[in-house]
Amino acid sequence: MTGLLESIGYSDWALHALIWLPILGMGLVLWAEERRAKHVALWCSLAVFGLSLGLWWAFDGTSGEIQLGSSVPWIDAWGVSYSLGVDGISLFMVLLTTFTTPLAVLGSFNYIKKRERAFYALMLLLEAGVVGVFVATDLFLFYIFFELTLVPMYFIVGIWGGERRIYAAIKFFLYTAFGSLLMLVGILYLFYKAKLLLGFPTFAFADLLRVPLTTSEQLWLFSAFALAFSVKVPVFPFHTWLPDAHVEAPTPGSVILAAVLLKMGTYGFLRFLLPFFPAAAQHPTVITTMLVLGVIGILYTAWVAAVQPDAKKLVAYTSVAHMGFVVLGIFALTVNGLQGGLVVMISHGVSTGALFLLLGMLYERRHTREIESFGGLARVAPWFATAFVITALASIGLPGTSGFVGEFLALLGTFETHRTLAVIATLGVIFAAYYMLPMVQKVFFNELDKPSNREIPDLTGREKLILAPMVAAMIVIGWYPTPILSRMEPSVRVVLERVEGASAADASASTGGGARAVDVAAPAEDPEQIQAQEGL
Repeated sequence: MTGLLESIGYSDWALHALIWLPILGMGLVLWAEERRAKHVALWCSLAVFGLSLGLWWAFDGTSGEIQLGSSVPWIDAWGVSYSLGVDGISLFMVLLTTFTTPLAVLGSFNYIKKRERAFYALMLLLEAGVVGVFVATDLFLFYIFFELTLVPMYFIVGIWGGERRIYAAIKFFLYTAFGSLLMLVGILYLFYKAKLLLGFPTFAFADLLRVPLTTSEQLWLFSAFALAFSVKVPVFPFHTWLPDAHVEAPTPGSVILAAVLLKMGTYGFLRFLLPFFPAAAQHPTVITTMLVLGVIGILYTAWVAAVQPDAKKLVAYTSVAHMGFVVLGIFALTVNGLQGGLVVMISHGVSTGALFLLLGMLYERRHTREIESFGGLARVAPWFATAFVITALASIGLPGTSGFVGEFLALLGTFETHRTLAVIATLGVIFAAYYMLPMVQKVFFNELDKPSNREIPDLTGREKLILAPMVAAMIVIGWYPTPILSRMEPSVRVVLERVEGASAADASASTGGGARAVDVAAPAEDPEQIQAQEGL
């Protein structure tokens, strides 16, 4: 397979195609007849997924550096380039995006009944924007894609959502846009600092890593970036927009929101916060704050989820709890922690996306999401119950499923550095069973005492086709995560080496006397360079 990809020059054009093919598909959808729009969107998204599979073989899993890179000058006066690339962190986020999008499109065939061309065009635009976020290696380009994702999601919720869709869409937009503006201020500061010190304008990721920043500058910039990403994750207490957006969004919107849009925030932590501001990322106050907020998000939202009468809102709150494990793993600053956080991101995208699809299928049958309205569905829809139970068990982290691998590694990594918080966070695993299993019991295994529930049909062939790959992914990752972990580990170590390098530079500065800027580009293992910088 690798030889075939090399023969067609796959590495040179694949990332560009993953962005522009959905945009081309968007044009085809708008040009197609209304009744054929969903089929065009499905085939386009499947083509994007098929194309993205080549990344698995084209990517060198032994290197932690950015690969498959290409850069084309865009706005020379500002130093902006159309630069793309992937590493072991962004690789899986791209694959998760291209994997879930065609399933979300296929899952919307019976749900979306009006303005179909507009809806499926927005879905493809959203896919292009999300892929762009994960592969952009120019900070200006990253910000463009980051903001672009707001537009289609706003209209998907606001037009095809539930009764309170306008409120939910505006709340989602305002929360995310406000955080993004502060990040823009931080980006501009980095740009002007780089132009002053390097002598030329640039937004390139590699160039901005060379900009020396004092600890005070890093703390301020860390705060600006962290707020934008924390709202997107969302981290407690910035999570209040998420339940409203999930409940009011149409099923495919909820799937994409849970599966990939939330990951843009945690991806930002890994891609920008840790490498750009390593001294701030290691500051005791920062570390304690982020870890405590992660633990609160795990426990508090689990308690809130347990009392929800609406099944969709219950699952929405579980997203905040799962993202709490990701935050915990990332700011543990250990290999196990970062890898665990990444696996939780993948597992959550698959399992929670599947839960929203299943609840959407249930809503199409009964037109209600109230848990008390159901009961005994396992007797009339055994395949439906089987898929739901497996997905729910993966969501709560049952051993043998993808959820267990991620949460175990995240907790293990946290235990290496912050044992008390890790032990407290472990309670979240117990609370997950407390909110998820009673819902499964009430919906599928209580008495079949309502006549309307006796007529619910089991999964159709289309629905089985949607759920089968998602269930398979939960089980395969749970039993054999090695290929994923081995590909992401080198990139995780590169991030941690930058952080540890800044720590070593700080230690050298303290022994040499006097305060200085922290240069994140200086390797920790080069003592002669560090001594030269200190004037020793």
